[in-house]
Amino acid sequence: MPFSTPIFKEETVDFVTAKFQPTDTVLDIGAGSGTYADRLGHHFKRMDAVEVFAPYIEEYHLKSKYAKVFNEDATTFNFDYYDLIILGDVLEHISEENGIALIERLYDKCRDMIICIPFNSTQGVHFDNEAEIHLQPTLTNESFLAKYKGFRPFALRDDYGIYIKDIPENRKYFITYDEVWSGERKNAAPRSPMEGTTIVTGFWDIGRVGRDLEHYLTHLKNLLNLDAKLFLYLPSKFEHLVWENPKRTRKNTYVRTWELSDVKDLMAPFWDKIQEIRTSESWQNSTGEGGWLKGSPQAVNEWYNPIVMSKMPMLHNAVCWNPFNSENFLWIDSGITHTVYDKMLIDEKALDKMIPHLDPFVFLSYPYETTQEIHGFPKDKMDVYAGAPVHYVCRGGLFGGTKAAIREANTMYYSLLMDTLNAGYMGTEESIFTLMAYRRPEIYRRYELDENGLIVKYISALLDGTAELVAIPQTTKKLANMYKNVEKKKTDLYILTFNFPEQLTEIFKSLDRAEWLKKANQVTVIDNSNKVESQQANADICRQYGSHHVITGKNGGICGGRMIAAQMFEASDADFYMFFEDDMLFYNEDDHVPFCRNGFRTMIPNLFEKLEGIMQKEDFDFVKLSFTEVYMDNHLQVSWYNVPQSVRTEQWPEYDKLPVHGLDPNCPRTALGTIDNYEGLCYLTGDIYYANWPMIMNKEGNRKVFLETTWANPYEQTWMSYVFQEMLKDKIRGAVLLASPIHHNRTSHYLREERREN
Repeated sequence: MPFSTPIFKEETVDFVTAKFQPTDTVLDIGAGSGTYADRLGHHFKRMDAVEVFAPYIEEYHLKSKYAKVFNEDATTFNFDYYDLIILGDVLEHISEENGIALIERLYDKCRDMIICIPFNSTQGVHFDNEAEIHLQPTLTNESFLAKYKGFRPFALRDDYGIYIKDIPENRKYFITYDEVWSGERKNAAPRSPMEGTTIVTGFWDIGRVGRDLEHYLTHLKNLLNLDAKLFLYLPSKFEHLVWENPKRTRKNTYVRTWELSDVKDLMAPFWDKIQEIRTSESWQNSTGEGGWLKGSPQAVNEWYNPIVMSKMPMLHNAVCWNPFNSENFLWIDSGITHTVYDKMLIDEKALDKMIPHLDPFVFLSYPYETTQEIHGFPKDKMDVYAGAPVHYVCRGGLFGGTKAAIREANTMYYSLLMDTLNAGYMGTEESIFTLMAYRRPEIYRRYELDENGLIVKYISALLDGTAELVAIPQTTKKLANMYKNVEKKKTDLYILTFNFPEQLTEIFKSLDRAEWLKKANQVTVIDNSNKVESQQANADICRQYGSHHVITGKNGGICGGRMIAAQMFEASDADFYMFFEDDMLFYNEDDHVPFCRNGFRTMIPNLFEKLEGIMQKEDFDFVKLSFTEVYMDNHLQVSWYNVPQSVRTEQWPEYDKLPVHGLDPNCPRTALGTIDNYEGLCYLTGDIYYANWPMIMNKEGNRKVFLETTWANPYEQTWMSYVFQEMLKDKIRGAVLLASPIHHNRTSHYLREERREN
């Protein structure tokens, strides 16, 4: 098959990207549809391919994915040296004699080789391609290692293996199927708590009076020793300090060259107002003619406030650039080791224990009682902007949160800074942080320091496990959920099929194009086929795509298969699941249908992850994947047709009579709730009707809909009526996407009498 199985693909990608540099050369033998280019093309600057079957080169656009594509037989083609050679599901297509000769010839022409093979796998001609025939159908782990010398297993399960060279640097790698799904990897280094976090800081020489530059440089150098990913804003003259530190590499450090002129450009909307207030006699004397403010750095130095006030925008920009694909971002002042022992941060790794506090956002605050001003900002005006009397101040030296929370924070910060400066009020960045914490305590959580404001108290509390945040007020507690990190959950896919392997192939191709096969925790085909030859062909397809295959042994109908999926999901360790009939496919660019008939988008980037995010943020029982269906759309309340007459009369007393036959164009519309969005994907709540169209469902929703109340022979209409009535009681919560990524496309048709609901 031109499509490579998703089994162990993520683990293989992790291995390759960790071991090989972007400048290393790669040869993909038997490229097929270009699976490895799709997965590794972002990492390597150049990949070449060998593909013996010319139609695949054109059909799968291989020349746009690889630098060079050789339409050659690998057993006779003469290769140059490559750092990495990949044979993904290739060796079984080559005779044993030719296969051994090929591997022996290639072994010394590469630093490493990856060989992926299915075990005990037979296959004939597919797509009119005789090269698809398996010429080594009895390969096993034992026979491969006996015949092909110099290799060791990288990843194994009972029907599939991946092998790498048996060289010293590879001997720490070995993964089994069970370890992948349990989350435990043999000989794998423990994942650092800071793995998904980027630390952001900046450093400039602003000629601050009374502070020696070398003193600050010492603390910057201390910070560079952190075992963490760093995003640094630095003038070019200081960048050499970063790369002189052996701990800093391009893999864990990103330097954004940022001169003082860049700070001024970033703060352009505020610069003139800051300088106008800073140099005004009334502001400088607001603490008295001999008061502290007049001689403070924020009054004396033109750069001080623009720099400290740019911390939040710079943190937000780091989120936008996100060079390490992090979920959390933490601002740390480059001079933090002036007041926090560097040993606590570097040797004792205190920041590792801070990660839970970054979900969604954390400030450090300290008690502050005054009736006059806070950092030059009039106290009575602070109270007005805060919406309450201010009794604490949030520090600016250490703060951060999730990507979503930082985006929200930057918007709020920008607005408050603009409003207060235009009104003539100015403190520092800490004044604005304080207002944010008062206004949105459910997002901007706090740890309370002592009155001296020293951050070391928090760091010590992290290390001894006593760092408790101030509680969220009950009135706003739920609102914080929208800014929390979304965790990677286990989502299973179930596909119902019947008698037509070519139709099953269509949905697998569709799911593979959408990259859902590699994103799903497990894919299971529920096979209702009553023809042995169809069952056997479906088994081959499932093996090719790495899917479980469950033969029901009878035509149990659509709802019978749906019930099996519900029961299997309940017994699984997955968090969510989705159910597809085999004719429910994803739109793709080749369909040339960018919008459905209702005007909604058909192609949604990162749909799989967004669905998991919506389910976690909202705790829905289910979310339907497509607003537009075959005959009905979700603005219509289709449950109206199926509920008992008494319910119909109660809910729609003025329109409770069903049509004599057919559909009623004037049937009631769906009672709508709210429209919200997650990462640009909008969804609609309300009395969303249940249907067998694809939806994502959690464990609780699955139990409510299918398991707690059951029927001997349920129909889709049965579940639709039941779910609607439970929604009226607020016992089930559902939603539907304002998008239509799924369409009905049956290419293989069965007899009318074979179509069954149950």
